[in-house]
Amino acid sequence: MARIVLPCASLDFDPTEVSVPWSVLHDAGHEVFFATSDAARAWPDEIMLTGAGLDPWAFIPVLRGIRGVGRVLGADARARAAYARLEQDARFLAPVAFRALSAADWDGVVLPGGHRARGIRPYLEDLHLRAFVSGMFDAGKPVGAICHGTVVAARATSAATGRSVLHGRKTTSLTWAQERLATRIARVTRFWDPTYYRTYTEAKGEPAGYRGVEAEVTRALASSDDYRDVPRDDPDRGIKTDGLHRDGPDDPRPAFVVRDGCYVSARWPGDAHTFAKTFADALREGGRAPR
Repeated sequence: MARIVLPCASLDFDPTEVSVPWSVLHDAGHEVFFATSDAARAWPDEIMLTGAGLDPWAFIPVLRGIRGVGRVLGADARARAAYARLEQDARFLAPVAFRALSAADWDGVVLPGGHRARGIRPYLEDLHLRAFVSGMFDAGKPVGAICHGTVVAARATSAATGRSVLHGRKTTSLTWAQERLATRIARVTRFWDPTYYRTYTEAKGEPAGYRGVEAEVTRALASSDDYRDVPRDDPDRGIKTDGLHRDGPDDPRPAFVVRDGCYVSARWPGDAHTFAKTFADALREGGRAPR
């Protein structure tokens, strides 16, 4: 079985994007370890874990636990159950430091996301993590990235080419359509914190979405055609793009996952089960699937 490391933001990681891949890979018999910037245990975005705080009445303490929008946009019951299991895992409670990671020690890495700027920016900007991810790509080892985790990959520079490790690869990520929709919802339902879903926001004069995940990832690619989204003729396009449906252990229809050899990418928590299973396939095949 493989040794896999799952780096997390120290604060505000997305609980679904961490716990579901851990659960799938752990239950498949792989050894899954964790890493943070300072080797201290990581903490999730509690708003995404519970769904409390996503509704317009959430700033009123007595009403905070009543979930409306939060029932849809927060972690679902399967993810919450997976996270409850994760909190009992000794490796999760005692992670290694990003600076201690070396590609020689690992068979694969999974890069989860999260969006809340206060916790996720330090994760996306960590140079030690970026160097490790570069080493994994250059070694041809499986790398999985979901949602904002794709930004870590986009910012990692290959020692062999001097370009992003995603240059010449096909990928997806959190799409601008998803990020924009969540932001529009937040302006109403979380009006006191309208940029909750935006990790980076545009400077004056920059077009809408320029600092979004899709735009940054696309700028790292050899061609914008290498960025993939759900095809318009996909028979399940409706449930893949409506933001209301999430995949499950036995239902991949709502998910959209892209595999390019040893690299596997996905968009958001609603893809997490299929993403983890596809990454497990890449581990088993050593990343040798056709590109």
